[in-house]
Amino acid sequence: MTRSRMILVALLAALLLPSAAHAAKPKQQFYVSLGDSYATGFQPSAPGEGANTHNGFAYQLPKLAKPRGYRYKLVNFGCGGETTVSLLQRTEPCSARVPGGEDYAGRTQIAAAEKFIREHRRKVGLITVSIGGNDVTACVREADPIPCVAAAVQAIQANVKRIAERLRKAAGKQPRIVGITYPDVILGAWVGAIPDQNLARLSVAAFQSLINPALKTAYAAGDGRFVDVTAASGAYGPLEETTTLDPYGVIPVPVAKVCELTYYCEFRDIHAKTSGYRLIAELIAKTLPRR
Repeated sequence: MTRSRMILVALLAALLLPSAAHAAKPKQQFYVSLGDSYATGFQPSAPGEGANTHNGFAYQLPKLAKPRGYRYKLVNFGCGGETTVSLLQRTEPCSARVPGGEDYAGRTQIAAAEKFIREHRRKVGLITVSIGGNDVTACVREADPIPCVAAAVQAIQANVKRIAERLRKAAGKQPRIVGITYPDVILGAWVGAIPDQNLARLSVAAFQSLINPALKTAYAAGDGRFVDVTAASGAYGPLEETTTLDPYGVIPVPVAKVCELTYYCEFRDIHAKTSGYRLIAELIAKTLPRR
């Protein structure tokens, strides 16, 4: 090849590369988030104090989805304190919206999300749901929490099934629906001023045998995927395996992991640290097929 021809080829390649890069840029889609204070990214600053933040999994997810070929714009309907019942029934204004979250006073959260999804049906690429935790939190105060959880789980499964089916009907076949569960924060009861190791052990059984199977079945009804955050955060590991974690000393590895990922050991608060929310975002991102 002559020198002039080589220069011409190089110039043509340089001109074409920007166009190719532009053509390869993924089309922006909406990412719709529904749920409770995990959806709003709540984080405490001290016992009994805190605020919704942009550290939540819903805000970390768009960045993590980019390397897989997705460009998402978040639309967040989450409301702190929401239960599977209130998500379907509450029409009062949400007093615990995330900064910049959707205002849908006069509608239920599910109805507001359905309306947005239908209006942007061809532009919605992903829907996530974080719900059910507040339905069972009161069971922690019971002398025997398992019967309380078992009763609550029946309602959770029925309500989440309705939520998943309604979202699928509004979205059509294409958008991915992902439901999540939670880290087993009650494992953190193992440590603290008044430790309760029996409650910590029971919480693992509640998640593994009752809560998560019910959620998985319910999301499947809407052709949704289920992300087992409890398993991914190490809750099902052997409690006989120990490690040292300051300031708690020698404790079981699953307890140490929940102390590192959430604020329960520190503040007796059920919410995730930024690293805990990142874990959830990573798990959701991994459900997305690479483009």
